[in-house]
Amino acid sequence: MRKSFLFLLLTLLVTLPVLAQTPAAPVFEITPVNSQIKFGVNASVSIQGTFDKWTASLTFGSTDVTSGKLDIKIEAASVDTGSGMKNDKLKSKDFFNADKDPYITFNSTKIIQTGANTFEVDGDFTIRGVTRQEKLVLTVEGKGTGSGTISGTMAFDRKEYGMNSGIPFIKIADRVEVTVLLKGKRVSGPPLVFKQ
Repeated sequence: MRKSFLFLLLTLLVTLPVLAQTPAAPVFEITPVNSQIKFGVNASVSIQGTFDKWTASLTFGSTDVTSGKLDIKIEAASVDTGSGMKNDKLKSKDFFNADKDPYITFNSTKIIQTGANTFEVDGDFTIRGVTRQEKLVLTVEGKGTGSGTISGTMAFDRKEYGMNSGIPFIKIADRVEVTVLLKGKRVSGPPLVFKQ
């Protein structure tokens, strides 16, 4: 028993200085107020809308902005096009299949800074239970202030996710464009370091 206690104490003494030397990472909070996630697709009758229920998180492993991880989780059934008929069709098994696959998600896997305020974010995009790699192109405003706006777009081919159907009497393009506008603020930790 005494040996086990000494071993535990020795382990703590060795690991605590290492933990203490690890620099703190910035912690950001995405505020849903004034944030939004929208989508649109070219069609003979306008099809565009928003999602009313979603969450997003932005975490960092260090102060390096490219160490960030962006995760977005959308409730598919919260789609709002302004038309009950279009909403029902998009929630159906022909499109989002919201009953069986209730969430649409984007989980970033790599962030590359492409300019002073621009980024390319590769990630796993999942819709209808199908996951593929997609790219989100972002612009950041308010850099260095501790709060700001992340805005950008991602386009995908709906047929690659099994959305092969149409809507009666409406011709729909295959390319769907998703736009995000996320307001965020740093709640703790040091400021991020950007490439100049």
